[in-house]
Amino acid sequence: MTTVSLRIAVLVPCYNEETAVAGVVADFRTALPSAEIYVYDNNSRDRTAAAARDAGAIVRSERRQGKGHVVRRMFADVDADVYLLVDGDATYDAPTAPRMIDKLLDEHLDMVVGLRIDRSQAAYRLGHRTGNRMLTGFLAWTFGRDFQDILSGYRVFSRRFVKSFPVLSDGFEIETELAVYALELSLPVAEVETPYYARPEGSFSKLNTWRDGFRILGTMLKLYRAERPLRFFAAIGILLAAVSIVLSIPVAITFIETGLVPRLPTAVLSMGLMIMAMLSVSSGLVLDTVTRGRREIKMLAYLSQPALKRN
Repeated sequence: MTTVSLRIAVLVPCYNEETAVAGVVADFRTALPSAEIYVYDNNSRDRTAAAARDAGAIVRSERRQGKGHVVRRMFADVDADVYLLVDGDATYDAPTAPRMIDKLLDEHLDMVVGLRIDRSQAAYRLGHRTGNRMLTGFLAWTFGRDFQDILSGYRVFSRRFVKSFPVLSDGFEIETELAVYALELSLPVAEVETPYYARPEGSFSKLNTWRDGFRILGTMLKLYRAERPLRFFAAIGILLAAVSIVLSIPVAITFIETGLVPRLPTAVLSMGLMIMAMLSVSSGLVLDTVTRGRREIKMLAYLSQPALKRN
């Protein structure tokens, strides 16, 4: 069992979840009796805030629309030893929470992700399932470590993680950013299987499969460019150099045979592409040095927070 002397905060971002939020608060109150439950209302047009307050949660608000904005405010405002982040749609299993927290404490981890296991066909739409697998595979290929469910909205964090994490995302791509941050600093993380249920009647998903999928993919590409600049710009440089060489071959053959350069525009284009290729690789080298410095600053911010210990 999780020790009661630790300060545990349950963070619940909500938007139009009047039909679900009271049950979420009650379930996590039962699973974690000593925890403080914070519900952050993100401009709901129904009685989400009132329902959460009536259920006994501490209710606060974030006016800027988007889950990333809400998580940024939560991480900045709430002070605790262990943080549990869970969506307020009643799809996640509260009894799994103590097991996730115990794993975080016993194994000295910084993040434990709830690996969703479907409990009904309606819980996880096919488009979301396919998109999650594609994005998870892309993340593993890009950053060299395998998560099985990077888009899970059920996570437990150490104080070190929360207070050193610079939230940059605005919307649902926040889950991707959390995973990349942990991978980039080689933080100890794990996944715990948890049941995943269908939404209660009257609750609707705010995640648009295509729109938010492309936003998440775009975020991963931006993070790849920011965290792996040498690989990113070297790949562009190699592509430009290859095109330049292909264009230059007939020009070179003609010059060798006749001593003339009749295709001057092609020669100029080829030379320009090669110069751009060299500039791209050079930019990657410079930015790689900058990224290493940023990574050191992030690690120092992480290490400035005291390590979590079970009493």
